[in-house]
Amino acid sequence: MAQANLNVAKRDVLGKKVRFLRRQGQTPVHIFGHGVKSMAAQCDTEQLKQILTGRGRTKVFVLNVEGEKRSRRVLVGEVQKDFLRGILLHVDFHQVRKTDVVKVEIPIVLVGEAPALKLQENTLMHAIKSLEVECLPDDIPEEVKLDISSLTDRGQMIRVKDVNLGKEVTVLEDPEQVIVGVEAPTVEKEAEEVIKEAEVKVVGGEPEVASEET
Repeated sequence: MAQANLNVAKRDVLGKKVRFLRRQGQTPVHIFGHGVKSMAAQCDTEQLKQILTGRGRTKVFVLNVEGEKRSRRVLVGEVQKDFLRGILLHVDFHQVRKTDVVKVEIPIVLVGEAPALKLQENTLMHAIKSLEVECLPDDIPEEVKLDISSLTDRGQMIRVKDVNLGKEVTVLEDPEQVIVGVEAPTVEKEAEEVIKEAEVKVVGGEPEVASEET
């Protein structure tokens, strides 16, 4: 996929006054990075939305700053939204170089079908939805595709250590962390826990009766 380009202009409007920019179809953004002087900027809201929707937070953008001859390579940082009104409030861009090692969250996408789920009493437990990884900007995976067709029986799991993203990408999560697995329905599990609790209470004979204090 070709790198997306976004045109931005330096911004003098700061603080609460940025609300006037939003009314004009502009979103306030901030550019920062290691060895880079931070900059307040603004860009077309609709263009920004299209780029964010199409590439998410896992790919490098090219920023064309008005008045600058050289473009900037950036990753998306914090995105602030007003979910009630459905508008973008502010976006941070982290400027990177090709040689910078970066940490990013990569979404996990489940593919295939788990044969174990053909039994109605089995359910799929999806424990984590993303992986934190470390790599060079150009090596960032767009997503982690996880094939669940190997889950044929209840109790089977796929852990972080089972994911291979190549030698260029280092996964920072606990290798033993479960990503997805097949388990019994919640009602059945709760019933098993009640039975175990009852068994514990009767071990050792008659339950003790608390004496009343005088």
